[in-house]
Amino acid sequence: MALLLTEGQMSDYKGAARLLDTLPQAKELLADRGYDADWFRRALIVKGITPCIPSKKNRRIQIGYDKELYKQRHKIENMFGRLKDWRRIAMRYDRCAETFLAAITIAAIVTFYLNQ
Repeated sequence: MALLLTEGQMSDYKGAARLLDTLPQAKELLADRGYDADWFRRALIVKGITPCIPSKKNRRIQIGYDKELYKQRHKIENMFGRLKDWRRIAMRYDRCAETFLAAITIAAIVTFYLNQ
């Protein structure tokens, strides 16, 4: 499994390009509109992954996606919301990427443990 921590200013496109080669085998990939790019969709299809990405509002020809499957994305958003309950993570107090990743790991473990 790949883990990529990028700076907050990095666009979704650049992050997707860096992550693409390390994606594990999967049937579908759920992503928000920020990842709506033709090159990204083609790269996923080449890897045998079905993209479930809604089209951007300004796209001339809207691309369909599985709306029922996309509803599952709220679980991911909920997880990020729980992590951001930790002030240290929400404010990104740690300058060093390794320290920040360690704080995220601790918060994820505690959050998982408390929600059991």
